Amino acid sequence: MAKKLYIGNLSYGINDASLADYFSKAGTVEGANVIMDKMTGRSRGFGFVTMTNDDEADKAISTLNGVEMDGRKLIVNEAKPLEPRQDRGDRGFRGR
Repeated sequence: MAKKLYIGNLSYGINDASLADYFSKAGTVEGANVIMDKMTGRSRGFGFVTMTNDDEADKAISTLNGVEMDGRKLIVNEAKPLEPRQDRGDRGFRGR
């Protein structure tokens, strides 16, 4: 079964393809996604990689966590499931 990894401290020049290529050293990559800021279109400095199976994901964590990529030390660990957001109310918005 595929396992999703969180990748932190990415250089802002990294894109989906270069992230997938880098993680292919540890095994088969099903997908890679660098998270982009909606307003600026710039990388937010983190992303996710989906590895084909648990063994390859564990290998990626053990071999690539703390390794330098484009001048920055990567943070690699298992991605946590997205938790539902709490209602923030109207946040002070007063309609006209």
